[in-house]
Amino acid sequence: MSAHIAHSGAWGLATVMIVVASWVFYRYFAPKGWREWAGAGLVQAFIIALYAEMYGFPLTIYLLVRFFHLDRTGLNANLWSTLLGMGDTGMMISMLIGYLLLFLGIGLFIAGWRELYRAHQAGRLASDGLYGLVRHPQYTGLFVGLFGEGVVHWPTVFSVTLFPIIVLRCPVAARRCPAESRAG
Repeated sequence: MSAHIAHSGAWGLATVMIVVASWVFYRYFAPKGWREWAGAGLVQAFIIALYAEMYGFPLTIYLLVRFFHLDRTGLNANLWSTLLGMGDTGMMISMLIGYLLLFLGIGLFIAGWRELYRAHQAGRLASDGLYGLVRHPQYTGLFVGLFGEGVVHWPTVFSVTLFPIIVLRCPVAARRCPAESRAG
């Protein structure tokens, strides 16, 4: 591969971002039981794959360019802008939409926790606001944020593959948690 791919080889930045994202994840979403740790491992793999490919080596683009025999002169570090031939403009558009979804997801997550906290303080079940629209705003916020960051903003083979696995795994873990808390 003779073309330069932007944003590759910054392993120090990749390491810092993996550590920061992992710290936030484990600080605010600390797994309690062994089943939750299994789900946390999937999210951790998502974080590592995302930032290693974002700031390290763009493996997805390297593999897809070789597999699909794409023009190697118009490469960009973002998968969508490379595959669609949109260059830096496409990368900027996907970054903006991805960050918009990421911050929307974070906002849903925080708003859901605030409603849950207020309901807990009042000794009632959370059923209005976001809970009147969505059963679990925290999962919805997590999914929207992960979709924005790992599928729209910086899609990789790993993040696009892991995203549906995380989405399917979280409800399974949520159904098991109440049974574990009653048993303990």
